[in-house]
Amino acid sequence: MSAATDVDALLRLMPPPQDGGTAIDWEVMARSWGRPFPPDYRRFIEEYGAGTIEDFLVIDAPQLNVPLEEAGLDGMVQETMSAEGVWDMAEKSPELEETSPRLISWGVDAAADLMCWDASGEDPATWPVLVFNRSDNLFRRYDCGMAEFLTRMMRGSFPECPLEDDTVWERGEASWEKR
Repeated sequence: MSAATDVDALLRLMPPPQDGGTAIDWEVMARSWGRPFPPDYRRFIEEYGAGTIEDFLVIDAPQLNVPLEEAGLDGMVQETMSAEGVWDMAEKSPELEETSPRLISWGVDAAADLMCWDASGEDPATWPVLVFNRSDNLFRRYDCGMAEFLTRMMRGSFPECPLEDDTVWERGEASWEKR
């Protein structure tokens, strides 16, 4: 479901920064979270770094899984805590009813929608994307990795836009700003 080569399609739709992405000690990150990160996310960060698509959709940098007061109020730890906080109160699409996924957030948009992995499985290459659409108060599952999810968003190849706002939906191409 998630392969480093999935980033190749994104490279054609969204040019990476000229100075490249960010080098990460993935072994340290894996120990911190108790599991490795998906291969497409690792390659995405190495190609792009953290930043925003169309000044709308934020892709978080990997961050050590530490208490919030150490992590800060902006990033993967905070957004993961936000996703965990809304999980019990939110509605779920039928395939998510009666499940208790291990959530790890990798993105958020300007409409406060959250994009996470269901990191319950042992193999991060098989983790699906879960999206919390804040306006619908609904979690939905997408059986693809993060890079394929972004590519399908830009191409408009889901039955409908998974996010509240369609800024990235059906764009075909997008701009990236590293932060």
